[in-house]
Amino acid sequence: MSFTHLHLHTEYSLLDGACRIEQLMDEVQRLGQTSVAVTDHGVMYGVIDFYRAAKKRGIKPIIGCEVYMAARTRFDKVHALDSERYHLILLCENETGYKNLIKLVSEGFVTGFYTKPRIDRELLEKYHEGLIALSACLAGEIPRALLSGDYEGAKKKALWYRSVMGENNFFLEIQDHGLPEQKAVNPQILRLSAQTGIPLVCTNDAHYLRREDAEMQDILMCIQMGKTLDDPGRMKFGTNEFYVKSEEEMRALF
Repeated sequence: MSFTHLHLHTEYSLLDGACRIEQLMDEVQRLGQTSVAVTDHGVMYGVIDFYRAAKKRGIKPIIGCEVYMAARTRFDKVHALDSERYHLILLCENETGYKNLIKLVSEGFVTGFYTKPRIDRELLEKYHEGLIALSACLAGEIPRALLSGDYEGAKKKALWYRSVMGENNFFLEIQDHGLPEQKAVNPQILRLSAQTGIPLVCTNDAHYLRREDAEMQDILMCIQMGKTLDDPGRMKFGTNEFYVKSEEEMRALF
């Protein structure tokens, strides 16, 4: 069983992801990986191109999305309260899941849009069938609770996701890009997994193909934020580990 990237952003995560789909597929093939997921931020624009490019190379495409969960409900749009939102990875298990993901992503734009397309708990309860959820990066609801020192709150949230998604359809995600917050949060995620029996999955939040592409992605982020590279206050990724890693690299990390 070879390693599969389940958290990955293509050029369709606009001005954030820098993996071009054809080149991504060549890289996955070069690394000897037989399947890969695409989880762009809040959108599914890239799935047709991705599906075709993967099929062409005999790679199994896993269609997904990194959705934004509203802090309260998707209808709440109050400036200070609702600018907070959480990341959640959703992956399609089958055709039902694909249709449900399309529904969720569309609703995010039509009824939930507030600076970003957002879904909420009600929508997830309604359209979760055929989908697998992962707890996402440091911007996920569970890591956020853990970082703020609320272990019991994080546990409650994890149990809620499992109750909605189903026993084998919710995973706690651990990542290590060398960030201090991850060093702080990962042992707690391990503890959470041990206590609840919710299984773990190791991912790498891939935003570009190779380590040396980090600079290009940095420039894209500057364009998105309207900042210059030498602006000290701008948002940065912190390390250059957000690339499509090999199985060996992932095994060494975890």
